[in-house]
Amino acid sequence: MKSSKLIAFLFAIMTMQTTNLAAQNNTEAPLLTSTEITVKQGHNVQFMDAVKKWKECYLENNGPDTWNIWRRVQGEGTVYILSGNMKNWAEMDKEDAAGEECGRIVLNDILPHVEKTSYRVSRLMPEISREPSVDMGLVWVTYFKVKNFDDFNEIIKGATAAVKAKEGSYRGIWYSNIGGPGINADYFVSTPFKNFAELDIERDTPAKIYGDAVGEKKAATLSQKWRDAVEEEWSYILRLNKELSHQ
Repeated sequence: MKSSKLIAFLFAIMTMQTTNLAAQNNTEAPLLTSTEITVKQGHNVQFMDAVKKWKECYLENNGPDTWNIWRRVQGEGTVYILSGNMKNWAEMDKEDAAGEECGRIVLNDILPHVEKTSYRVSRLMPEISREPSVDMGLVWVTYFKVKNFDDFNEIIKGATAAVKAKEGSYRGIWYSNIGGPGINADYFVSTPFKNFAELDIERDTPAKIYGDAVGEKKAATLSQKWRDAVEEEWSYILRLNKELSHQ
């Protein structure tokens, strides 16, 4: 699945700035592009109608790209996340005739309803990640701002391995953010769910599973190491809008 050129187009128009994305160009793991779009108050219906119009135009012109659009459940304002995947950086160089043909819709119909955008590129961490669910309706995304990267990575690798050993698979999909201005989180993990009802299912936390695996004494040491390694963490639930997405 490739990232929609709408992502780059929105970003270029709204921010008119570049980011330093070359720092982590040393791995073959896939890339995730995401644009956080804050819609002007009272403009949500118009924004959705405009995105539907753009999508219809793009598909009519045989556009090759696919994308997901998520709406953030909690937090201030009306916020959407437009996301897509790339195999490598070279996909950024590909021409998109359909995107160019429909660009006027972005300028004339979408942007008037957008308050601001924030664009980022992230690198998949496949060694500790599960495969995406084909029927996922929402994701629980937890972000981490890190002070000690070595300790952080040691703990998440141990915790995810413990979860996989107990449950047979990893729970989440892990990413590291690639640098640039305004990138608050260094890492994030996206845990997919089919629907909200699945959030009511009680399961042991990864910390509990990891603690049980290593023993009480080591668990206490790791807990302190985690507090020292992580400066801040926060979470949002994102709900997939299938009507606006193209998978």
